[in-house]
Amino acid sequence: MIDYKLLEALSAVIEHGSFERAGESLGISQSAVSQRLRSLEIRIGQPVLIRSPMPRATPAGQQLLNHVQQVKLLERDLARSIPTLAESTNRLRIALNADSLATWWAGAISNFCQQEGLLLDLVIEDQDIGLQRMREGNVAACLCSSPQPVAGARCVPLGSMVYLPLATPAYQARYFPDGPTLEAFQSAPVIVFGPNDQLQHRFLAQCGYHGRFPYHLCPSSEGFLRLATSGMGYGMLPEIQARQELESGILSSIVPGKQLDVPLYWHFWRHGGNLMDRLTNTLLAAWGP
Repeated sequence: MIDYKLLEALSAVIEHGSFERAGESLGISQSAVSQRLRSLEIRIGQPVLIRSPMPRATPAGQQLLNHVQQVKLLERDLARSIPTLAESTNRLRIALNADSLATWWAGAISNFCQQEGLLLDLVIEDQDIGLQRMREGNVAACLCSSPQPVAGARCVPLGSMVYLPLATPAYQARYFPDGPTLEAFQSAPVIVFGPNDQLQHRFLAQCGYHGRFPYHLCPSSEGFLRLATSGMGYGMLPEIQARQELESGILSSIVPGKQLDVPLYWHFWRHGGNLMDRLTNTLLAAWGP
């Protein structure tokens, strides 16, 4: 059996991104963290960590991290029946997309977290790539747009977020005087969330445009909306986030009738215990009819 203090050291290094911060979180020295990782690698007979330039797990390390995430969840269930095993803090590390966090997420899980005494450690990733965090064993669950589950995990569809190509009337008058033409798409500035954001490309492909376009990068959902309302560009915004701006006429679609439906899938470890089952039911209820 593997000493869980060794696995805890591996998890801390990946979670905090350095040996020094991992040691601080565990209350031990940086050298002690290194010693535990060396002991773990000797124990399993292969490397578990690539140490530079940024610590990341090897394939063997990822398998161990996936195991650690599931053990932590099961320990939370055990602590409900044996209270003396409970830790002073009950934390759950989840990867999710920024737009969900900026819109419906907090309202859906607020009461659940209070009832469970649960603290969240949220890792914000684009909806198209967040699942990679789970594959790496870095999180216990993931909310993203991919329907392909990680081995050993369950995947539950929640629903779809509707995205619209929105801009101010003044911006549209300037860049789209003749409507959404291919020439306009080539020169009109776009607001893009980040280098992994493909919503804009998918929307333009729907419109028959596959070329380049000028763009602002804005990795903030709130900032994204502010840039759009200031007339700096048009961008794919969740309808629920921009509802007030749509109703007031501050923003409108540059292509009325066009939208992108982005599905959301909830991924969690199959042996994650009752806590994950209860959280999953809470999320399903939030998206229910």
